[in-house]
Amino acid sequence: MSSRHRLQSLLRHPRIWRAGSRPRPFRQALGTGYQALDRALAGGWPAASLNELCVDTWGIGEFRLLLPALRTLTACSGAGEARWTTLVNPPYLPYAPALVGAGIGLSRLLVIRCTRQRDVYWAMEQALHSGHCAAMLGWCEAADPRCLRRLQLAAEASRAWAVLFRPARFRHQHSPAALRMHLRPAQGRGISVNIFKYRGGCPRHLVLHA
Repeated sequence: MSSRHRLQSLLRHPRIWRAGSRPRPFRQALGTGYQALDRALAGGWPAASLNELCVDTWGIGEFRLLLPALRTLTACSGAGEARWTTLVNPPYLPYAPALVGAGIGLSRLLVIRCTRQRDVYWAMEQALHSGHCAAMLGWCEAADPRCLRRLQLAAEASRAWAVLFRPARFRHQHSPAALRMHLRPAQGRGISVNIFKYRGGCPRHLVLHA
């Protein structure tokens, strides 16, 4: 194969983004429940990947943003193939009646609390490697790039939807996540979404209303 053909083959790889090209959807995408966000992400949340959400402060609606996708995952889990939705170290205790009202099945919802930061990453990675999680959502502070890389690889291997919440001050830190967003409160009940890294796509900004 000539050098030109090898180059063309490399550029056709779905993980290579070429300036000016339209974003191509991931092989697996999980609908967000928001049409504008689905369009910006060429179909939805990248499944089987690490999605990193950098938040100015907890409780601005970042968890509510994920409810439509979580509802889809819990509804699709049949009795014979039920998989867990795991929350690792959430900053607040999930309010069960609100989750039920949003259509989230609680029978396969697991909440893990950790006292040490290193245990948070261990729990997230083990949840993904278990092969029993449809989704893993974790909350953490600073992270070693090697830890983030291990989470990305674990998400790819398990085909699970992995979401990592981090304070916005870490958004400038390198991360192998396929998708990175900065979330801030907007006027009313809206949430400002700044997509500053999207594998295969372009940076975008939009405001969503719950």
